[in-house]
Formats: sequence, C-alpha cells, structure tokens
Amino acid sequence: MTRILIADDHPLFRNGVRRLLESERDFVVCGEAIDGADTAQKVKQLRPDLLLLDLSMPGSGGLEALRELVDQDIHTCTLLLTAAIEQEELVAAVQLGARGLVMKDSPGSLLVKAIRGVLNGEFWLGRERVANIVHALQPRRSSVVTHSGFHQRLTDRELLVISGVVTAAGNREIAENLGISEKTVKRHLTNIFDKLGVSTRVELAMFAMRHGLSLPEFKRTQT
Repeated sequence: MTRILIADDHPLFRNGVRRLLESERDFVVCGEAIDGADTAQKVKQLRPDLLLLDLSMPGSGGLEALRELVDQDIHTCTLLLTAAIEQEELVAAVQLGARGLVMKDSPGSLLVKAIRGVLNGEFWLGRERVANIVHALQPRRSSVVTHSGFHQRLTDRELLVISGVVTAAGNREIAENLGISEKTVKRHLTNIFDKLGVSTRVELAMFAMRHGLSLPEFKRTQT
C-alpha cells in the first residue's frame, strides 16, 4: 500500500481528496495536516510514501514545512496540489525537493496519474513550466555548486542537447540548431539518459536544474 499524507487547510477539500485516493486499491491516506508546522510534524511521525502538499496554508505554510524537513535530512516524495502558485514559489519548492505540481481544478484521474508518476521517479511538470523554472534559476546559477562529476560524463555536444531540452526545444529544432539529424539527437538523448539515470525529457531538464549543470547557451529558432 502507498501511504499518503494530505496537507491542506480546507476540511472539505481534504475529505474529497481522501475519498478519491482511497478509491484506488493501493492507496491509503495515513494522515492529514492543516498547516506547515503540522505537516512537518506528521511527516516525521508517520513517514508517508507521498506528501500531497498545498503551499498556501495559514500560519506556517508548505514551503516552511519543506525547509524544515530538508534541514532535518528528511526527504519525502512531495507532490504540490494547489489552486494557484507563483513561479518563485514553484522554483523554491522544486529546489526543496518537490517532484511535481497538480492544480486543484484538474480531473481526479490526473491527480492519480501524477501520484503514480512521481512515485515511479518522474517529475510531473509541463514542458513550458520546466523551461520557465530553468529560466528563473539562471541568475542564481553562480551560487549553485556545480557537480563536476556529471560534466566529466558528458560530451560538449551532449551538453548542447541538454541545453536545448531545458529551453523546451523539440528534437527537430535541436537538430537544426546543431546542424545534425534528428536521429543523431535521439541517439545523444539515449546516451544522456543512460549516463544521468533519467528516462524522460522533463526528468532531464529537472536534473539539470537541481544539480546546477553549467550549460552552453541554446538560442531558440522557433517560437
């Protein structure tokens, strides 16, 4: 069974999410939290497999809970579930370990799919949203400790391909930009996935962002 903690300050919403999740055979809601302090305490106490987190809670909010858990070296798989979010909040949450975002007006089936995805190691963010996050982090790159070991595994051409991916360019655009074929781009991506232990373009973009990979500039040729 997958044990899930719901952190949201609205009782009716928590009840609805609980009913949705427990309609799945392998999901069980192990607890509920109403603010950031309560969330951090419940995570430490219950150790859920997944934290379903609303950032906008009264008092100590979701970001504060994530910071406290990271400070105490507690890394729980976290999926944000919110009605609205600012880009800076999403960037901060991802830096603190959040693996995805689902808006509250999404269908229940999408939430279930997202939960299964992040539990399987995926990042649940749209391509354009990933590009926006990476763009927002660019001014902060100088303060990020670069993992040189990753760079030693990657060729200059592979770093250019990654740069294209994080700016949301497709294979055709990357191929045209680098003067190579789409087949070659796909081969580069396969090699990159194997070297970095990721399996999708979204995971690759998030990996590059979270590990502070220093990437060459990729100039978009399409809008």
